[in-house]
Amino acid sequence: MPQLDISSFPPQLFWLAISFVLLYVVMSRLALPRVGEILRIREERITSDLDRAERLNRDAEDAVKAYEQALAEARAKATDIATKTRAAVQAEAEARQAEAEARLTAQLEAAEARIRATRDEAMSHVREIASDTAVALVTRLLGSAPESARLDQAVGEELQRRGAK
Repeated sequence: MPQLDISSFPPQLFWLAISFVLLYVVMSRLALPRVGEILRIREERITSDLDRAERLNRDAEDAVKAYEQALAEARAKATDIATKTRAAVQAEAEARQAEAEARLTAQLEAAEARIRATRDEAMSHVREIASDTAVALVTRLLGSAPESARLDQAVGEELQRRGAK
């Protein structure tokens, strides 16, 4: 075998060195800069996606805080209305007191029903935002949309764990 002939080692080593230098030059000048650029673009895209997800998460948290504040104001107003109505009813005759109490109870139940409806509406948007954010992140990171059933289950479990609907 000519490769193992000791007399042909110097030319073989010479051409090995030339081949290695040429390969090194080609890799360092052409291939590696392209790979580095692709990695930089990918890192920027991931960073951008994470920033967007964080911004959407903050928006969702702000929406929940606004909902809780509106709920507290609605309860304060309902309590204020109930207190004023009770004071007026007590000033009236004993015969009309039972009728006024029934009307007040109905108003309070209606206000609570509206509050529950408002809360359910707000919480349904939280689930939508969480689902949309999860789909966008998974699609960007993995390159394909996740299964909607698994995604809905995962979002539902997380929202349930956090005490949301």
